[in-house]
Amino acid sequence: MPPRRRTGRKAFAALLPVLLLLVVAVVGLTAWLVYSATRPSRRAYLVTPEKFATLSDRGLKATEESWQNRDGTRARGWLLRGAEGSPGVILYHRYGADRSWLLNLGVKLSETTNMTVLLPDLRGHGENPPVSASAFGATEAEDALAACDYLRGLKSPQGRALVGEALGLYGVEAGAYAALAAAVQDKSVRALALDSVPDNPDEVLAGAVKDRTGLDNVVLRALARLGTRVYYSGRFKNTAACTLAESLGDRQVLLLAGEGSGSLRQNTETLANCFPSRSNVEAHTDLPFTGNTLAAASPEQDEAYDRRLIDFFDRTLRKTTAP
Repeated sequence: MPPRRRTGRKAFAALLPVLLLLVVAVVGLTAWLVYSATRPSRRAYLVTPEKFATLSDRGLKATEESWQNRDGTRARGWLLRGAEGSPGVILYHRYGADRSWLLNLGVKLSETTNMTVLLPDLRGHGENPPVSASAFGATEAEDALAACDYLRGLKSPQGRALVGEALGLYGVEAGAYAALAAAVQDKSVRALALDSVPDNPDEVLAGAVKDRTGLDNVVLRALARLGTRVYYSGRFKNTAACTLAESLGDRQVLLLAGEGSGSLRQNTETLANCFPSRSNVEAHTDLPFTGNTLAAASPEQDEAYDRRLIDFFDRTLRKTTAP
């Protein structure tokens, strides 16, 4: 064997353990990124219906409900029943939050409009979630469709349909993407209120990786994206929000964003141009507080934000059900 070839083989043999160690390290890092990102931090609910009732004299009657997702897993949420035949509204929180962040909004919406309001936990969120892993809004879109099915199946004490034909969806960040994607498939969703909309689930994933590592690194984002595709075995839909919006027809849309939305503010502003009927789109992208940052809002700012949403759903959903 020529001396050069022998030298090359010796060098390769010497480097092989290093290469294998590097591969193992990359695979391990990818697995950790995917595992930690798909399992957001969990904490006790900010408030529960029971605690809310003790702090308020309004006699809150919210029930804990559970239903089946379209993939056979279970979903859960708090239900506030409205008047028979009135529209229904589903409220979706952002990645890293839970349904308790929206309970006050849900109560105000239910009391003001007498609509039925459902507040689910997104996958992987809340205390002891029935589905352990988040899909950053991708699979959650199918879950939103199952939640719409659940509302349509509710009955009044007289055995008639509790919820009317028109439904409304509200969502923040990952919840906004899931609501938008679900509305494309469910024509009964007539009104959409979307706050701080990501361009796609990959953008939510990138934010989760940054939160976990403290680094906004292109290599880490690429590894997380690759690992997520493998983890979900082709079930991770990453359609652009603008592409989804182009298919919505004449739905009523409220877009919200502001300084607290970060990079999602520009996405939301751009999204306003994607809907086929611009006359049906109302955009407010200069808000001092959004659904991303309302935890730090004053009572006055919180009330102004909630009032905008309540007025939107009352106006648009009542209009669609009028004779």
